[in-house]
Amino acid sequence: MNINQLMKQAQVMQKKMKELQEEIAKKEFKGKSGGGIVSVKMSGNGEMHKISIDPSLLKPDDKEILEDLIIAAYNDAKAKADQESKSSMTGAFGNFGGFPGMNLPF
Repeated sequence: MNINQLMKQAQVMQKKMKELQEEIAKKEFKGKSGGGIVSVKMSGNGEMHKISIDPSLLKPDDKEILEDLIIAAYNDAKAKADQESKSSMTGAFGNFGGFPGMNLPF
């Protein structure tokens, strides 16, 4: 394989990665915490779209607990989005190690 073929292959891979990232960014992920009393919905690129809080948590004394649960729910949704991204990349590119000295994704 010559250098031109390698460059073409790298360009095709880069385009495919961009398409996968755009596809994942359009997906929605839901994260929960506290047994579902707090939930968040976010896009695959980490933008939070909705938060749902059970009314039982809306007490002044529970402020810190509520803040922690919101963070946990967001992190749960983010972990799901990250896993989807990783699975999509692995599915698309397999165990391709790239070219020596090249780290993927681009």
